[in-house]
Amino acid sequence: MTLPTMASGLDRALTNEWCAAIDEGPFRSLAIGERIAFDNLELHTTLSYAAARTERVRIAPTLVILPMHPVALMAKKLATLDVLSGGRVDVVVGVGGRDQDYRAAERSFAKRHQRLDDQVAEMRRLWAGGEMVDGDPPIGPTCVQPGGPPVHASALGPLSMARAARWAAGNMGFTLGPNTDDHAATFAAVHDAWSAEGRTDAPRVSTSFFYSLDPDAERVLHDYAYRYLQVFGHEAAEMMASMTTAAGPDALADALDRLDAAGCDEVYLVPTTTDPDHLAQVARLRG
Repeated sequence: MTLPTMASGLDRALTNEWCAAIDEGPFRSLAIGERIAFDNLELHTTLSYAAARTERVRIAPTLVILPMHPVALMAKKLATLDVLSGGRVDVVVGVGGRDQDYRAAERSFAKRHQRLDDQVAEMRRLWAGGEMVDGDPPIGPTCVQPGGPPVHASALGPLSMARAARWAAGNMGFTLGPNTDDHAATFAAVHDAWSAEGRTDAPRVSTSFFYSLDPDAERVLHDYAYRYLQVFGHEAAEMMASMTTAAGPDALADALDRLDAAGCDEVYLVPTTTDPDHLAQVARLRG
């Protein structure tokens, strides 16, 4: 379950309610996505808070737009989160698709795919105790999970998947309309990329999507998606918002069943409201 950091009105009290309900519910992970040029709570501060407010669930940045950050600082932040959570961190990294966020972070949008590959390797080297500069001490802290948190990719196309197969533990996708039968082909493409790279370990495949359980679910889902995607312009945002399908409990249950049947290892649900009562409804859908 994703904390509703991209929805309007999330405050301390609501965050506490969401953290408690996620930790006590049937959910495996508590996730948060990253945006800079948007009206949302900042990823790493909020995840650290969530780690302190929970005991059981995995803490999942989904995703860290790694090329927007200095790699040593990000290695230190994620290692710190791993320590504060007691070794519960799973990291999803990717390049993102919004140059607006890169500009806000004062980082270049160019050559971000190669930078991502290089940064993952450097981050793991630092987690293993490598020096930033010869003769300097390791930056620390030492991760609770040996070698650092598992690093997953967010690769959507074949070229990105081929790159991710060189270094990722798995891949997280995203779908606007999860109520389809094409998920198996998407997950098979991830497995094929791993096999083509000569990997003998199976990738952990996951995906995410927006959903709404509001009485006016279709409108709420559309408006949330439009607001989130408006960075791509009115026409593109309207087109993508019209493609969302997980509106109402029946549609959400159907989407989860389809993804389960297709072999999805984990679904990261993205709520469109800050109302914590919806968590109980989601929990009931999955028994």
